Amino acid sequence: MLVAQRIVADIQRRGNTVGDRLPPERAMLENYQIGRGTLRESLRFLELQGVIALKPGPGGGPVVQQPDGSGLATALTLLLQFENAPFRTIAESRAGLEPMMAQLAASRMSEQQLTELKHSVEHMGEQIGDESEFLEMNKRFHDIIAHGSGNAMFGYLVESLLGMLDGSAIGIDYPEHRRTAVYEAHSNIYEAIAARDPAASAAAMHEHISAYARYAERKYPELLDTPISWTIR
Repeated sequence: MLVAQRIVADIQRRGNTVGDRLPPERAMLENYQIGRGTLRESLRFLELQGVIALKPGPGGGPVVQQPDGSGLATALTLLLQFENAPFRTIAESRAGLEPMMAQLAASRMSEQQLTELKHSVEHMGEQIGDESEFLEMNKRFHDIIAHGSGNAMFGYLVESLLGMLDGSAIGIDYPEHRRTAVYEAHSNIYEAIAARDPAASAAAMHEHISAYARYAERKYPELLDTPISWTIR
């Protein structure tokens, strides 16, 4: 672990970017004064964390990658599973966090992100009869706002939980009338963010998440009590 931390620190110190190769094995063995087995275990750990990719063959070796939220998603899911936390935990967390994300996004979201947010809303409206497209655009909408908040913690947190946020993984269904309600809510949130109105953005998101919670509580109370499991996709 200590060697892995030193490798990451050196990646930052050198200013390495995605696609850069790390020094050859012999150079790292000399630099870190360790055995080959320790180095390879350290590199394997960093590969599992998405920091590097180990390219095989001549000219291969460790190559710098951009970590994503997959490692965080696994860790969070396992932590919640071993706490026997119900899915209700996710719904309650959304109510506390997403209005703040929308509030920050209203003043921090870039024009490109705003365009992407608008597209997700429009595409959802155009494909309202297609539940799979609806669910995809629903995830996309909340992901853009989280990253658009300008807060990296929010961005990666939502990215890591996208597979669970809407409840579809545990059986919460979205008939067309519910999809229409979500589309209208997304439209209201988009308009508030596009107007650069933090208070209105937070209020619109709060109402959206509250409506989701009321719907789930009314229609699927037993599913909200379903323990979170790593098998959820």
